Amino acid sequence: MTTVMDAPQRSAADERVRRLLRVEDRPAESDAAGRAFKRSMLISTVRCTLTYLVFPFVLPTLGLVSGTGIALGLAIGIVAIVADVIAIRRVFAADHKWRWHFAALAVAVIAALLILLTQDVIALIT
Repeated sequence: MTTVMDAPQRSAADERVRRLLRVEDRPAESDAAGRAFKRSMLISTVRCTLTYLVFPFVLPTLGLVSGTGIALGLAIGIVAIVADVIAIRRVFAADHKWRWHFAALAVAVIAALLILLTQDVIALIT
C-alpha cells in the first residue's frame, strides 16, 4: 500500500513568494538551500571587500591602475544579486524553517547592492 504525501501547509504569504520566485512544488534539500545562501553572502562580502578596501586603497598603494574597480564592482555586484535570488529560491523550495529570516537578510543585501551598483553606474557615467 502506497501513501501519497500531502502537500505542506503554507501561509498565503509563502504561496505569494513562491509564485513570485517561480518555485515549483518539488522536494529540495535544506542543506542545498543553506549552502546557496552562504555562497551568496560570500559573493556579496567579496564584492564589498574589493569595492571598499582593495580598489580604493590597496591597488593605488601598490601603484596599480584603479580605473578597473568600478567595472569589476558592477560585474561582481550583479553576480552577487543573482546568487542572492537563487539562494532565496532554494530556501523557499526547501520550505526551510528559517526561510523568512534568510529572505529578509538577502533582500537587505540586495538593496544595499542595488544602491552600490547605482553609485557605480553614476561614477562610471560622470
